[in-house]
Amino acid sequence: MPLMGLIALALITFSLVWPQGQGDRSWGPFGHTPEQQTPEMKARIQREKDAATRRDEAAKKAADASNQQSQ
Repeated sequence: MPLMGLIALALITFSLVWPQGQGDRSWGPFGHTPEQQTPEMKARIQREKDAATRRDEAAKKAADASNQQSQ
């Protein structure tokens, strides 16, 4: 029984810091701001999204131009 109590206590303690593994900041003194939520990383992610959007638009324009030439 004491071993089960220790296991339960360990699991409860682990659950207090688990949100960090899900991308959320853990409360209190535990954890830190996740990498994806830092301003630098948010800016980098936005730049990558913008670049992907520009590539998609360029590909659509190229496909449209190709279709118009073939007709």
